[in-house]
Amino acid sequence: MQKSEGSIEEAAVNSSNLKMGVDGESLNSNVMTSNAADVNRIDSVVSTTDKPLCVSENIEPLQIGDKGMVLVTWRGDEDSKLQAVVVERRPCDLWKRRNKKRKLQKRTSVSSKESGGALHPVSSSSTTNGQVLKDIESMLTGASSSAEELLGLKADEIEYYVHYVDHDRRLDEWISLSKFDLKTIERVGGKAGSSDADNHGTRADTEEEIKKTMTRRTRQTALKNTHGTELRIGGGNWHSSGDTAGGDPTLAILEREHEEMTKVKNIERIYMGQWEVEAWYYSPYPEEYSCEEKLFVCEFCLKYCKKKRTYLRHKQECTWRSPPGDEIYREGTDTCNLCVYEIDGKEHRVYCQNLCLLAKLFLDHKNLYYDVDPFNFYVVTETDENGAHIVGYFSKEKQSAEDYNLACILTFPQYQKCGYGKFIISLSYELSKREGKTGSPEKPLSDLGKISYRSYWTHILLTLLDEQKPEDNIQIKELSEMTGIKAEDIISTLQSLNMIKVWKGQHVVYVHQDIITDYKNQGKKIRLCNSQYLTWTPHSQRKKKEK
Repeated sequence: MQKSEGSIEEAAVNSSNLKMGVDGESLNSNVMTSNAADVNRIDSVVSTTDKPLCVSENIEPLQIGDKGMVLVTWRGDEDSKLQAVVVERRPCDLWKRRNKKRKLQKRTSVSSKESGGALHPVSSSSTTNGQVLKDIESMLTGASSSAEELLGLKADEIEYYVHYVDHDRRLDEWISLSKFDLKTIERVGGKAGSSDADNHGTRADTEEEIKKTMTRRTRQTALKNTHGTELRIGGGNWHSSGDTAGGDPTLAILEREHEEMTKVKNIERIYMGQWEVEAWYYSPYPEEYSCEEKLFVCEFCLKYCKKKRTYLRHKQECTWRSPPGDEIYREGTDTCNLCVYEIDGKEHRVYCQNLCLLAKLFLDHKNLYYDVDPFNFYVVTETDENGAHIVGYFSKEKQSAEDYNLACILTFPQYQKCGYGKFIISLSYELSKREGKTGSPEKPLSDLGKISYRSYWTHILLTLLDEQKPEDNIQIKELSEMTGIKAEDIISTLQSLNMIKVWKGQHVVYVHQDIITDYKNQGKKIRLCNSQYLTWTPHSQRKKKEK
């Protein structure tokens, strides 16, 4: 992968505050990991210690595929355990090794220049340096570790990347052996040849045969969804999920390849503004940036860099204090405002590509390329005297045959649980109503997306039904026109509330007043878009005015 235009060129910089973060805060704190939001203020420090569970000095290192019960701390229960599968392994001191090898590589490069560009051969007797040089390329270009790196290491000298069974991949993490309950370990080779293994072998053989016959062109052709739209990475979702594969073995293979490539998060955390955030998923950053323990991201222009000193230099030089594009929404006080910017992916391509790369760290079904031209991006910010701090965003296709009013939606972890998700959803529907259309989010939705949308639909529909008079005979079509919500989404929501019946082949709303009353008594406060603060004209009307 070529270097992205959004990256910041690395250069040596002399600075008196290299040890300081944003506004003079330290960047050397630990990350607080939790299910709600893997975020921590940079100026706070949290120390954690692993609680050993039956550690044995003679245990063999765990292998990829081994299962066992793991102590988890993010559930809030000290003794909580979940079954986990080992996905990948690496030395515990991996980052220390990489830093050492980078320094050796730099010294080797300097020696090469001083000697006229010719590299001196390494003596075979210099085992340490020879091995270091041999591993430099592999260590600097991949997140996973080769078998050679793990040779001779004890089980407790290896870190294990685990996936918790029946849980979302965002919870996958690197853990030490001490987190495992060794009494519960199930070795991957523990059970001899079963029918499942035979079937797997047959499937693998079939996949290999298909792969051999596939060229780059046929792979691209195969990556199409049920609507015939080529899969693209940019503003939209990954369309070819399991429920849309349609039984196509070629498409299923490509999906498994994609899952295999992205099963291990390549960047562990990012520093953005005054926040340190733990990443959830793999993101296809350029190769030289994609295998870093942490990245530094400018919260205004979204450019990224590997080194703190480069980030600090950029922070001093960056003139951006808000996203590009047009401000279409402003609500709040003089000191702090909630603002929304509309950004054309074609006009501000680099910014939108950087936004997609950043968002992919927290979205599992995000596309993996750089085609942002067909999308508009709506970036939500908290604006104060220091600038517009990005909170979240949603993207929307400029032309959608399926009337999707939202492609991807994200509230960054540091701003979750603040009501911004519902605000972004309501904004997308407000835009649809301005266009005189009904809309629906692009599928598939993530697990968090499903929860947010169902909660929003429930709130809007119950609030609207509560305002209706008993004698009003409101229809699904009327509800759809009043809310901008697609009829099928209204039906599914009312069905979940047991408030819809089928009469003479038609869906009829059956209002349960007790359900509405119970919901009102919960006193939920939801942050929604206020249409009076929205200064936005549909693009179709803009073109007419221009003519």
